Amino acid sequence: MPPSASSLLRLISRGVRQQAQNGPLRSLLRATSFNRTEAAPLVDVTSTPIPEITEVFPGLHTHESIYQFSLDHPEEFWGQLARSRLEWQREFQTVTAHEPEKAIFRWFPDGQLNVSVNCVDRHARQDPDRVALLWEKDEPGQEERVTYRQLQDEVCRLANVLRASGVGRGDRVALYLPVSPLAVTAMLACARIGAVHSVVFAGFSADALASRIQDAGAETVITADQAVRGGKVIQLKQVVDAAVAKCPSVRQVFVGSRTGAQVKMGPKDIALEQALSGEGTECEPAVQGAEDLLFLLYTSGSTGSPKGVAHTSAGYLLYAATTHKHAFDYQVGDVFGCVADVGWITGHSYVVYGPLANGATTVLFESTPTYPDPGRYWETVSRLGITHFYCAPTALRLLLRYEDDWVTRHDRSSLRMLGSVGEPLNHEAWHWFHDLVGEKRCTLVDTWWQTETGGIMISPRPSAPGAPVLPGMPMRPMFGVKPVLCDPNGGVVNGEGVGGALCVGSVWPGIARTIYGDHKRYLDTYFAPFPGYYFSGDGAYRDQDGHYHITGRMDDVINVTGHRLGTAEVEDAMMEHPDVAEVAVVGFPHEVKGEGVYAFMVLKKGTHASQDQITDDLKKLVRSKIAGYAIPETFLVCPGLPKTRSGKIMRRILRKIAADKPEELGDISTLADPSIVQTIVETHSKNRRG
Repeated sequence: MPPSASSLLRLISRGVRQQAQNGPLRSLLRATSFNRTEAAPLVDVTSTPIPEITEVFPGLHTHESIYQFSLDHPEEFWGQLARSRLEWQREFQTVTAHEPEKAIFRWFPDGQLNVSVNCVDRHARQDPDRVALLWEKDEPGQEERVTYRQLQDEVCRLANVLRASGVGRGDRVALYLPVSPLAVTAMLACARIGAVHSVVFAGFSADALASRIQDAGAETVITADQAVRGGKVIQLKQVVDAAVAKCPSVRQVFVGSRTGAQVKMGPKDIALEQALSGEGTECEPAVQGAEDLLFLLYTSGSTGSPKGVAHTSAGYLLYAATTHKHAFDYQVGDVFGCVADVGWITGHSYVVYGPLANGATTVLFESTPTYPDPGRYWETVSRLGITHFYCAPTALRLLLRYEDDWVTRHDRSSLRMLGSVGEPLNHEAWHWFHDLVGEKRCTLVDTWWQTETGGIMISPRPSAPGAPVLPGMPMRPMFGVKPVLCDPNGGVVNGEGVGGALCVGSVWPGIARTIYGDHKRYLDTYFAPFPGYYFSGDGAYRDQDGHYHITGRMDDVINVTGHRLGTAEVEDAMMEHPDVAEVAVVGFPHEVKGEGVYAFMVLKKGTHASQDQITDDLKKLVRSKIAGYAIPETFLVCPGLPKTRSGKIMRRILRKIAADKPEELGDISTLADPSIVQTIVETHSKNRRG
């Protein structure tokens, strides 16, 4: 049975004030002809020009009118962009064919295109020597550049290898690769022949990899001998060997070379470089339907096995390209530096598909934020001339523990835009990123979106030109996205100054189409809790100005003496303390209050204040920022927090520790540093005895 709305809505306090809903903006009818003199100057309309819309629909003179048009007339809006921004093998006649009651969504269903042609071939024709990939290897100063012509050659060669080995349309191919041109080439080679890629982060355990191979039914795996990250060598081939031993359906494993190390080769293994040497650089692209699967990407649920989120071709590509252009004001010649791993959705949408669809130069960052020193990001920015820098809050909170000199010693004048993704960006990290790194001159877009949405949903840009960007919130919905706040009974919470479950009341091209092999789970997870809406699983607050704040996951809510308390709110308050580098707040059973607040925190290096003094300061800070009931019962100083290799804090582990249930921690092998868990358990036990 799907969860009830009330069970999901722990965030919403009783008696939330509701205001009357603003009347709808006037509907903007499609213009039948265009007179250039009628159109407002592009620079005066929206933060990044969208001429395909403003020139065809000249009545749209403001950003708000364009946004409202995208909601009122999605077929005209997205149809125009699809025709102008994508290259079609057969142009579509139908824009949408949705069946909302079944959660079946189709965009451009009678159209045909090939994603690799859109990301590579058309740019190779127009500007073959433009750099497509800027590979920043683990060791600084060893970067490699791959032009669009070279990328096209390599994609075609690998596509030919796959075809010759029997991989065809619809077949699933598992990729377990380091951040490298090979990873991008493999993704695009699959797209070229119509195969479906499933990228698994090259840091997951053999068991985690095996479960994803089995769920996808992949018969082919592409990996490398080793990976190098932060000065450490990771034995990728050994992990794949252990995984494949549990997957009898796998019939072949292509092994690329990253370090050139000698690795064990079995009967299913094929040396990729040798196979590539026998193939040509021309490969006829498969004719693909717009709704054909492009990729699967597995994401954890709050319960149950990982979900194979399925994205199709045309809608996803259009949405990734459009959000890349308008959230970041991408312009030709920019060097786009998203430092996410390709194993996550951010790497898919803003390292590979969005930037390449727009003909950009995109950075592949193989290393870590602190290797060989905490200035690595900013040295890379200076050396490569990066214009856009997009990263996760966890990396920022790590780096602000160090002296400012690690930032200021490097020239960052090339930077124009900064971005954050993955979780709410607390105020201190926002100001450090904006004021210090960006020198108060770069726009900072704090973006909210999910694996399931395919691309950015709420972000400070696009907006009216020069509209304010406020710290600590994503603020504004993307074109075509209608955020809706819902109450525990499934009703819509209207007005400003209100909170609720963050849902979406529109259908956008990038929405995931299903959970692979389990459409019922897709329905139950995202559409059953609040019928008629996509439920994100997050809570949000809409302020008096209509801007959106993300309050955290709905299951990251603590009920203290009847008060619903969002963990992100407490964490944000604590992060304002100058000696606190990172913090994670969870609830734990409390005999009197129902639940108490437990704060795990990491202090900055070189802190001189005593822990008692810091704790007293934090109590005052939380009381002043929120209320007395929000003050944590326990403050535990830790050397680090348990995180996945993508940087996500595993709060379920912290909840078990806080509840004195270390025997229920479950599998911690996929954490970036499993040993940190035992240290926290021991520190907690010692603190409790003391």
